[in-house]
Amino acid sequence: MGLPKERHSGYSQEVQKGSFLRDLTAENISSGIIASTLVMTGPALIILQAASAGGFTDQQTINWMFAVYFFGGVYSILLPLLYRIPITGGHSITGAAFLATVTAQYSYPELIGGYVMSGLLIFLVGISGLFTKIIGWVPKEVIASMLGGLVAGYVVKLVPAIQEMPVIGGAALISFLLFTRYVKKFPPVLAAVAIAFAVLYLTADLNPAKEIAYFLPSIQVPEFSWMGFVTIALPLAMLILSNDAAPGIGALESEDFKPPIRKIVSSSGAFSIITSFFGGQCANIAGMMSAICAGPDSGPKEKRYMGAVVSGAITIVFGIFAWRIVPFIQSLPQAFVSLLAGFALIGVLHSSLQMGFSENRYRLSALAAFIVTLSGISFLHISAPVWGLIAGAVLARTIER
Repeated sequence: MGLPKERHSGYSQEVQKGSFLRDLTAENISSGIIASTLVMTGPALIILQAASAGGFTDQQTINWMFAVYFFGGVYSILLPLLYRIPITGGHSITGAAFLATVTAQYSYPELIGGYVMSGLLIFLVGISGLFTKIIGWVPKEVIASMLGGLVAGYVVKLVPAIQEMPVIGGAALISFLLFTRYVKKFPPVLAAVAIAFAVLYLTADLNPAKEIAYFLPSIQVPEFSWMGFVTIALPLAMLILSNDAAPGIGALESEDFKPPIRKIVSSSGAFSIITSFFGGQCANIAGMMSAICAGPDSGPKEKRYMGAVVSGAITIVFGIFAWRIVPFIQSLPQAFVSLLAGFALIGVLHSSLQMGFSENRYRLSALAAFIVTLSGISFLHISAPVWGLIAGAVLARTIER
């Protein structure tokens, strides 16, 4: 599962005459809005679930939301303007889902230390490539199956959520299926989320349960440990590299862009380190968002980079107003939150299971990784996803070698 070989930048070598604002089109603005909406819905809910599981204070939760969206947005503006390629920034939804399994097991400073070390590992991938050998030791089928086991719990909660809120859940499900079948150019997840919010607005009171006073984001003090490196930093970095960096770069290359791969990965690491000191787990190239902004629906190829810029600007605003948004999201019914998180992760679950079990090799290893992760066990302060990776990797390199 290594990253592609280094290539030279495409449009970064061409001097763009005139203001970049002239490259704004209806198509790339639309793609930027869709991409930013994708990262501001399900992933935000999963962050709040992880923060709740860890007993975070309101200030720690808002710091987390601010950090990943603000610095992810800055990343999404700087790199596209620098290279004239739709390198779209955000944060890792799979990383947030993973952290929901470990936030309760570590102190807040230990989590921050894990984020810092994860960003450092990603940075080392970009500048040296040494860490790709460690990633390569774990077959991509095992990583994909671990991810499938990680998100399956969220997707399964769709069923009781629809049972508890049949009108809202039914409307969201029908819209998801209709858009999947008939509207190929608009993500069905966004359609389901929009319909769910519309029906909830018509049937319930959406006033925030509490008000949180504005405060400036602050630097967080990390605490480093070997346990944090093994159980937080290492799996988080692998998830970001395998499920965000590699798909994002692949999406750019599939549209005949020539992304500067080492610079993209190393900058993802650098931005993640900065983000971690403000309480966020990462800020990096986002796979699905880059695919949306790089696609043909974003208009002329030489102008598609502005879709990433638009997405970045919107997510920056979202991060700045996290102190207002968090209380609103916290006031949503728990079944509704589970509903949105489930829809947001359906695509991740489908692609993970497909990658993990579509080929004959490593089937036992992939199954072990999936089952162990799905079990949710915690042993020696090590969470189920890490045990799943260990079990799958050991079986792959011994029994199914």
